[in-house]
Amino acid sequence: MSNIQYLSQFNLLHSLSKDDLVVMDELTSITIYPKHTFIQTPQTFTERLYFVKKGRVRLYRLNSEGKQFTLDILGEGNVFGELNGLSLGTREVFIETLVESDICMIDQRRFESFLIEHPPFMLNMMKVLSERLVHMSSLAQNLALGKLHEKILHVIVNLSNQFDLERSGEYYRIDLPLTHQEIANLVGATREAVTLVLKELSEAKVIKTGFRTIYIHRDYAVTRLS
Repeated sequence: MSNIQYLSQFNLLHSLSKDDLVVMDELTSITIYPKHTFIQTPQTFTERLYFVKKGRVRLYRLNSEGKQFTLDILGEGNVFGELNGLSLGTREVFIETLVESDICMIDQRRFESFLIEHPPFMLNMMKVLSERLVHMSSLAQNLALGKLHEKILHVIVNLSNQFDLERSGEYYRIDLPLTHQEIANLVGATREAVTLVLKELSEAKVIKTGFRTIYIHRDYAVTRLS
């Protein structure tokens, strides 16, 4: 697939014409990152805008004790990064690939020139920023106030909204391999506590689990959170 073809699949770029995509293609460099490779650390931060063409990336922080806390997991079509006057909250975070990922990058000067000439792109960017703020606000509130069962269920429901689902009877498999430790990093808990909660949610038939796999009964899950 050519650069222009897959750039047109990004949610952020749906408003661009074919001619606009040709211009964007000329401004964008593409790097293939192997699995578990850092795209950025707080020490290597540079002002750039990134698009996930293919794969999965994880954004996380470390506390003073070296414990990881996952801020978000982004899939195909998502945008992240920071430019002068435009922040997606990634300046002080680690950004690591979960699988081999194709990442498109554009620098500040080129991006600013593109915005001036393509107002529809700016409107889409504002929409993405608004959606990201709503998502992060909801996640922060739940993680701060909810009980561990609610935190974990909220995260699982959120992931089911972000990533593709494959139906299996009354359940849906989330297209994202997750270990108990990775879920613990998402909710700020220990792996042992997460394992216990996942077992209880499974016994309540809200979820089913397999090797690095989670199936969710969305009706039961939404009812538990309402």
